[in-house]
Amino acid sequence: MAAYQRLLLKLSGEALAGGGAFGIHADRVRQLAMEVAEVAAAGVQVGVVVGGGNIFRGVAAAAQKMDRVTADHMGMLATVINSLALSDALEQIGHPTRVMSAIEMHQVAEPYIRRRAIRHLEKGRIVIFAAGTSNPYFSTDTAATLRALEIKADVIAKATRVDGVYDKDPLKFPEALKYEQITYLEVLSQGLGVMDATSIAMCRDNRLPIIVFNLNTAGNIMRMAMGEQVGTIIQ
Repeated sequence: MAAYQRLLLKLSGEALAGGGAFGIHADRVRQLAMEVAEVAAAGVQVGVVVGGGNIFRGVAAAAQKMDRVTADHMGMLATVINSLALSDALEQIGHPTRVMSAIEMHQVAEPYIRRRAIRHLEKGRIVIFAAGTSNPYFSTDTAATLRALEIKADVIAKATRVDGVYDKDPLKFPEALKYEQITYLEVLSQGLGVMDATSIAMCRDNRLPIIVFNLNTAGNIMRMAMGEQVGTIIQ
């Protein structure tokens, strides 16, 4: 029995790159698609927000000299590329999806309309929200939080390279302490950098829990959706 009726899965762009520095690794995307489809097949309504780092890192050096708004728009378009890649992988294994873009591009994706997104979820389709919020200066973490609140998701599942929230970077400090549970205020006051401060504050104000878990452990998405203790819960 699933622990959540509806969840918002936040993936980094790097998750689609596999072991590469940037780009899209087809086998990794297919593996992710199979795990997400398994959760949806279990009766959970799944929305997904994918970052654009794997595409945008490749032009990051050039972007440093660009206007911030222009660079942010490029990042939004990178998320559209990733969303289409994930959608294609899901469709190839037989699971219906919809890509909904905050920037209108009718030939590529549906425009984001809240009520339509909820209807797609109710029909069992996986909805992938692309192009962030369409506004510069907002991260994909903030976009994920906004979409989760709009579709009334029960939880945000933040997929990372580590198995939860630590008091410092466990990849650099082996003695780092892992939290099983932590409050929004503790995350903000300690500057833990799990998600940006805007998204954490939005979750706090609307009492939307966040689960931070390791995406690189096979089956973790399903375990999280079934309510098993994986990673750290922020609430």
